[in-house]
Amino acid sequence: MIPEQIGFLAALLTTGAFVPQAWMTVRTRDTRSISLAMYVVFNIGIALWLAYGVLIDSRPMIWANVITLALSMTILAVKWQNRHRDRQPPSH
Repeated sequence: MIPEQIGFLAALLTTGAFVPQAWMTVRTRDTRSISLAMYVVFNIGIALWLAYGVLIDSRPMIWANVITLALSMTILAVKWQNRHRDRQPPSH
């Protein structure tokens, strides 16, 4: 395997790992167990990895981080919309 193929395989696996969480978050709108601070910091980190990938012209890094950032920002957007509701104790 050449390095770029390894990069694309790694990108497929790590980026694909976000699909179930993003799908469940959008479908259920349940974000109580998701940390807002973690997703803010994570999105900044992914944006920086994307910038790094662009600077070094790494296609696997660019595509992985574009897709991961889109999925993670989707989760962050739902969490942001629910931030006030998530602070309230669950009703029985």
